[in-house]
Amino acid sequence: MKDQFYLYIQNLQDQICAALEAVDGVATFREDLWQRPEGGGGRTRVIENGQVFEKGGVNISAVHGKLPDTMQKMFGVGEADFFACGLSLVIHPKNPMVPTVHANWRYFEMYDTSTELSTGSRKVINSWFGGGQDLTPYYLFEEDAKHFHQTCKTACDKHNPEFYPKYKKQCDAYFWNAHRNEARGIGGLFFDYCKATDTMSMQDWYNFVTEVGNSFCEAYVPIVERRKALPYTEAQRNWQEIRRGRYVEFNLVHDKGTLFGLKTNGRIESILMSLPPHVQWVYDHHPVVGSEEEKLIKVLQQPINWIVA
Repeated sequence: MKDQFYLYIQNLQDQICAALEAVDGVATFREDLWQRPEGGGGRTRVIENGQVFEKGGVNISAVHGKLPDTMQKMFGVGEADFFACGLSLVIHPKNPMVPTVHANWRYFEMYDTSTELSTGSRKVINSWFGGGQDLTPYYLFEEDAKHFHQTCKTACDKHNPEFYPKYKKQCDAYFWNAHRNEARGIGGLFFDYCKATDTMSMQDWYNFVTEVGNSFCEAYVPIVERRKALPYTEAQRNWQEIRRGRYVEFNLVHDKGTLFGLKTNGRIESILMSLPPHVQWVYDHHPVVGSEEEKLIKVLQQPINWIVA
């Protein structure tokens, strides 16, 4: 399974990077290959200073080794070895009318350190998938929100009609800046610890996760195409940078993926790739009453059902 999924994310990285380069029309991704001293490595691709994308990264990694003590405590296990691979992306557009997007799809295996099979490999004692995709607009276009969520729902419904409402709810709960009492964005999907059950094998989970991964470009690229040429003012750009500050706060205070990377001695440049280049923190900032900026804040204060049955 780990070989199957790692091959998938390598190909998906190529597809997403090619699609985003085509949308930008100017900038291309710079690639860095890196190795983790404890085992494994990754392929980081970053785009900067483009016509459409100010900064973004589409990264893959596959790391393995001894599970760190901090992660042992988090998972409630003793000594164990692990393997983890995944694709993680964050795209920050230049135009504030275009939303930021985040997505990741990952696979994790844990091994019994006391048992070695005749093949020379370790016995897998636990494995699961996780991931999702979510949208963070600076100006709310309901058409875009509905499109993004409908694409997510269509991918989910091919596997289980209960997945979309379940994973949307989990997304709304996860991407919540508790210290601000507001959502980071308008959500999407979030799922984790997707393990084999009586009704879902690991191959079934693989099929579902890759379905969501394959839907990413369909969910995001049409939104970028619709908004990338819209005019904007300096005041709207300032608002974008203020809201980016909230994005940074979530990633550094709450995000489990950032924590995992830091706790497992991941590559710091790849982990912090998600941070935008231009951000503002304005003391006690409040948008003008009745403005488009205030409209966004109100939407972020409680989850919204973007798809009306």
